[in-house]
Amino acid sequence: MAISRDDVLGVLKSLIDPISGSSLSEAGLVKALTVEDGAVRFVMDVSGSHADAYAKLKDEAEAQIKSLGADQVSIVMTAHSSPKAPPDLKSGRPAQSGPEKIPGVDRIIAVASGKGGVGKSTVAANIACALAAEGRRVGLLDADVYGPSQPRMLGVSGRPASPDGKTILPMRNFGVTMMSIGLMTNDDQAVVWRGPMLMGALQQMLTQVQWGALDVLIVDLPPGTGDVQMTLAQKAHVDGAIIVSTPQDVALIDARKGIDMFNQLGTPILGMIENMSTHICSACGHEEHVFGHGGVAAEAAKLGVPLLAEIPLHLDIRLAADGGAPIVVSKPDSAQATGFREVAKALVSAGKA
Repeated sequence: MAISRDDVLGVLKSLIDPISGSSLSEAGLVKALTVEDGAVRFVMDVSGSHADAYAKLKDEAEAQIKSLGADQVSIVMTAHSSPKAPPDLKSGRPAQSGPEKIPGVDRIIAVASGKGGVGKSTVAANIACALAAEGRRVGLLDADVYGPSQPRMLGVSGRPASPDGKTILPMRNFGVTMMSIGLMTNDDQAVVWRGPMLMGALQQMLTQVQWGALDVLIVDLPPGTGDVQMTLAQKAHVDGAIIVSTPQDVALIDARKGIDMFNQLGTPILGMIENMSTHICSACGHEEHVFGHGGVAAEAAKLGVPLLAEIPLHLDIRLAADGGAPIVVSKPDSAQATGFREVAKALVSAGKA
């Protein structure tokens, strides 16, 4: 008989929280529990000062759930760590030990935007596939935790395997090795996580996924300037960031904030991409700048960074993304794919990817 949600809850009620003395479920430590096709997944949100005690409890929970017939058990433990170093009085944050290289990964490039809806994830997927077409060993980490879209765009489905309950085997398509929180949840399931849980999940996707040997890891960041961006810059050595924006003033206002964030974090800006730059009517051929034109180019010139590409607003790009094969894969010789391919070639020739 397949394991049920009630079976898992029974185990959680039988395990005692070593700190509060109540059951693991009553202590409110278990978040985002899913039981599907013999796979059990949940998050333990614990206190970092008692991490060792909770690690033993995690192992015990995993063993008991497996004994009930679960094929796979994935428990992500996030901890609120007490600072070991005095806080930086200027920033109010604990002193950091410094970012580290991800084993096997030569370079990390973040693809970011100041606001949502500018096509950042579409750009990230196409750049990753274009770099793979250039012969690079490419990984794509979907760090847009609240809106993970890379599984759909890359045509990937199913659950990542975990041979030992600790390491995660990523998915692969179109020459791109990919991992996304969207592969761990149902399509209609919201990820209702607080900052520490987000940071813990990102750190595990960086360090516990078997990325293999990669020339470059593309990280599709969520929009804005929040916990995920700061965690990435503080935990991993990010070689540069690409900023995606539409040319309209409202988008550029937020893009400038994203650029300022990376400047504060010490991450170089590799360039900017103007997405939805122009639209050409398929019926009459008339060119129209729906969101304005040239705003990103002017901003890039002001900052002294390259304008990497101007990507048109075109139906084929949207259809390709929704269909699970980015435009550089489905129509590699099309005018719509040209901009993405030029970005990949520029990154390779500059030694950035």
